[in-house]
Formats: sequence, structure tokens, C-alpha cells
Amino acid sequence: MHRIFIGADPRQQVSLTTLIHSITANAKEPVAITPLVLETLPLKRQGLTPFTWSRFLVPYLCGFQGKALFLDADMLALGDVSEVFNAAADSSKAVYVVKDQPLFEWASMIMFNCGHQANKVLTPDFIETAKSLHSIGWVDKGDIGTLPHEWNVCIPYAYPGQHYPNGYVAPKNPPPSAKLVHFTQGVPAWWETEDQPYAQAWMNYRDAAMGTTKTWFELMGRSVHAQPTFDRLKANGVVKDEDDYIEKAGLVRAE
Repeated sequence: MHRIFIGADPRQQVSLTTLIHSITANAKEPVAITPLVLETLPLKRQGLTPFTWSRFLVPYLCGFQGKALFLDADMLALGDVSEVFNAAADSSKAVYVVKDQPLFEWASMIMFNCGHQANKVLTPDFIETAKSLHSIGWVDKGDIGTLPHEWNVCIPYAYPGQHYPNGYVAPKNPPPSAKLVHFTQGVPAWWETEDQPYAQAWMNYRDAAMGTTKTWFELMGRSVHAQPTFDRLKANGVVKDEDDYIEKAGLVRAE
């Protein structure tokens, strides 16, 4: 069972829901997904999001045992996340990150080797005041493993010709396809961000996650609950009869 922790932000529940669906839709091995809800954690510190600092609690929450993956909420999984766990095979590494991006984005996706000695410093008391956490500053550089770029394709940092803060220069050869997309400027739920690469893919997963791609009849039409529902609709005057329901539901009567 692969353990995955996702930063939860009540202002963007749609991001969390869409990411979870994209992970489970593409995973080929069992996953256990835990949203990091700050109010339930032994930590008060927060920044731009409630999970700015809570991400570093992952080894502590895992009892400093095994491997666990942290993901920012504003991501979309297009590949089998099991590949990340299998790629992080060197137990001498404390963490694995995608390095081909700005340093401040390294912590947006971290594979923790929770039992590594270096990670045992990540207690709630330490995290409350520690500096340089987002640059993985608690770990010796030699203990930081590297994951393929396609497993954290940061929009827009992966693409040349964009506007970046802090003088960052994008790589000349971005990955041809992404297995994990990170919408660093916000998911495509708003008009300001709906023109980004992979925006339509995110919208498709969002719609599927929200159940808007299936009708009620497709979900419940063959269940024992279908007839009582139809009877209630008829009793409340919502539909007149079966023919009226078929028309309103956009169904085709079987011959």
C-alpha cells in the first residue's frame, strides 16, 4: 500500500478532490491517501496555504517508518504514481525530489524515506521554527535523490519563454509529456488560469470527480432504490408518469 499525503486547503477543495481522483484513476497498485488538514495536526504554523509547513510532518505521521509521498493540492496525476515509489529505491537517500525546476518548488512533491536518520529531526517542535525547509535544508545534499522531470512538471516553470520570478531560467528541453502536472499559478478552475497547458485535462478529471459526466439513471437506474425515487418524484409532481420521466432524463425507451 503506497502512502500519499496531500496538502488540504479549504479555499480550494476542488483541487484536492480532482487530484485524488486523478491518482486513483491511474494507479496500478493500491494507494492510501491522507489529506493534511491543519486543524487535526500537532502544528500551528502556516503560510500562504495551511500545508505550507505541515508537509514536513509526513515522516512523523508515519512513525518514521517506510516511504511516503507528499503532493501539493494544485496538481494533476496523469501517470501511475506507483512508478514514483519504485523509482525511489535507494534507501540511503533521505528524500527524493524533482530537481529540474526552481529550488523553492522542490518541496512541492517529496518522496520521504521516513526511517532515514536525517528525517528524524522533523518533529512538530522543530517544524514550528525551522528555516530552509522548502530547500530541503535539513538534509545533506548527497542524501537527496532525483526523480524524473515528468513527475513534477511545474507550470509555467517547465517551459521556455514564460515570465518567472527570481531570475529563474526554464530548461531548454521540457519533458514532452507530464505524469504529474503542478499548476503553480493555480488550477484551471478560474478564468485567469484556464489557458494553461494541461488545463483541459484537469477540467476533464474535475468533471469526472464531481460526477458531472454521469446521469443519475446511469448510477442508480438498476438499483433497488430506483423505483422508490421514481415514486417520490411522481408523488411530488416532479414527473407525471414514466414517459414524462424518460423525456426529462433524456433517456431512450427500450423496445
